[in-house]
This record gives sequence, structure tokens and C-alpha cells, in this order.
Amino acid sequence: MSKAFVKESSESEDDDDDLEVVGLPTGSRNYMTPAGYARLRSELVNLLNVERPSVVQTVSWAASNGDRSENGDYIYGKKRLREIDRRLRFLTRRLDNAEVVDPASRAATDQVFFGATVRYANGAGDELQLAIVGIDEVDLPRGRVSWISPIARALIKAREGDMVQLRTPAGVETIEIIEVTYQALD
Repeated sequence: MSKAFVKESSESEDDDDDLEVVGLPTGSRNYMTPAGYARLRSELVNLLNVERPSVVQTVSWAASNGDRSENGDYIYGKKRLREIDRRLRFLTRRLDNAEVVDPASRAATDQVFFGATVRYANGAGDELQLAIVGIDEVDLPRGRVSWISPIARALIKAREGDMVQLRTPAGVETIEIIEVTYQALD
């Protein structure tokens, strides 16, 4: 059989998925709030101490049943173990490269930096609020945007009362910063 039709998997291929910290500009730090760090740490501990041992037990049981080629529990379990291991590597790398910044401990300032909660008015006069958080903490329905998002980049280093130009697919929009606060984010 030709090698072109055989998928050869090596550990280096699996590791390639994790080599880059996804979404971060080259050379930048992985900023996180304490709550975001705690969520990722909790997921890592759960995968390591609960989910992975459970799947290993299932795979071990399925392997003891004999023929593994048609054993769904064994095949699915091995696949799930690879997924868990890949996620564990990703989380470990993210947490190792994390720089935790607590917005609540920041000195009072009207300038926008990481962790700021910004209330602003868009071109239509609608008042909106967002918090600038790490890339692993993005939650748009709750108004949490990544510090590398276009709106955060436009707002960073601006001050209350400033008019900021935001480039959108619809064109350039002017937004006015109404209030900048720093508070603990959950």
C-alpha cells in the first residue's frame, strides 16, 4: 500500500497544535484577570483529577474485553484521551505564560488599560459598557472583550472624555469615552 493513503501519526504532529499561544500577538504576554486564571486552573484540575482518570478506567476496562478493533468504548476512549491530553497541554502552556493583572488593585485613573470597565457612547448616541479582559475570558453577551480586539485597541490609553476612532467593517465610527473604572471582575 502506498504511504500516501496511510495516515502516520507522530507525537510531534499532536504537539504542533499547541506550539503557539493561539490569538496572541508575537512577543506579547498572556494577560488575565484573577477570575479568568482561576477558571482555567479549575478546568485543568478537573481534567487532570476527574475526567482523565475516569476515561483511563473506561479504556482499561474496554481493552480487557478482548478485540479492540470493533470495541467502541476502547476506540472512543482513546480518542477522548488524546483530546484531554491536548487540552491539558494547552491549558498548562496558557497558565505558565499567564500574567495575572487584578483590575481592582489598580490605582484610580481615567485612562484605559487592561482590566478597565469602560462606558462609552457610539455614533448613534447609545451608551454601552465593556470590560477589557484576557483572550481566554472573552464573553460578548456579558460585555467582556479581549485586550487585542479592535475596540479594545482603539480604547487603550485613551481617557474619559476622549473621542476615539474605531474602524469597523461598516467604516470608521467615532465613540466617546464616558467613564473608566477598575473593579474586580467575576
